[in-house]
Amino acid sequence: MIAVDSMLKPRALITGIKGFTGRYLAAELQSHGWDVWGMGTQPGTADARYSCLDLLDEPRLHTVIADVKPEAVVHLAAIAFVGHGDADAFYRVNLLGTRNLLAALAAAPKKPRCVLLASSANVYGNSTEGVLTEATSPNPANDYAVSKLAMEYMARLWMEKLPIVIARPFNYTGVGQPEDFLLPKIAAHFHRRAHTIQLGNLDIWRDFSDVRAVVQAYRRLLQVCPAGVTVNVCSGRTHSLREVLDMMERISNHTMDVHVNPSFVRTNEVRSLCGSSEKLRELIGDWDVPPLEETLRWMLGELPHA
Repeated sequence: MIAVDSMLKPRALITGIKGFTGRYLAAELQSHGWDVWGMGTQPGTADARYSCLDLLDEPRLHTVIADVKPEAVVHLAAIAFVGHGDADAFYRVNLLGTRNLLAALAAAPKKPRCVLLASSANVYGNSTEGVLTEATSPNPANDYAVSKLAMEYMARLWMEKLPIVIARPFNYTGVGQPEDFLLPKIAAHFHRRAHTIQLGNLDIWRDFSDVRAVVQAYRRLLQVCPAGVTVNVCSGRTHSLREVLDMMERISNHTMDVHVNPSFVRTNEVRSLCGSSEKLRELIGDWDVPPLEETLRWMLGELPHA
């Protein structure tokens, strides 16, 4: 376990710290006594605790790791939008970039005491109905999911050298998530009081979490560091898109015409996908996700005024 002593702050390194999840995780760790450092590909910051670099730049990556000497590492840097146009990029960043990071950590004079890799529940695919546990067989259905599953298998080659924990987050959202993702898209349409919105299948149930709960789970996994474990991070509750729309209508007092765009409907998509968070709670103790309506209310309330 990594103890957080207010007199001597443990140092955490977050890859992808400028991204949606990274910003929340940095704030979560800082508020619990961590000295937070980061790296990413976004330039233009004078923060001495931030390094702008590409994970494919192996020499610089080794230098930064040796300089920072992190006690804990959370690897968030990834191409996460499934519809990203460059399939090769999924493998360059999500697989090869992760391998370079693990190689640099293993070669560092001071090895971290915990390395948390953010994978994805997308590795389970869209064909297995019901509650998904960590024992559910992976069945990835797109390049993003394949790249994440390949990352998981590759990481196992380093588990004798590094204390690696693999997290499989299900869908999660919050203020600041790009409109490329479904719930921010819906929230933005209601906030603009748009007349219409185009969506896919409305009669599917999915497991949605709040980013604030997800980063809390990551922090607590870092502290207990169950090395070698793969664990779901999910609410264990499902909501249909129709329910999401109904919640948005109640919160905003606005209605829209919803058009189902056939090009947004996935073939052979299962009706309900729900994660089991039992293993997560066994590892970190009591943990819960705010009700989805509370998260949606937060998102609508924080969107900038037009």
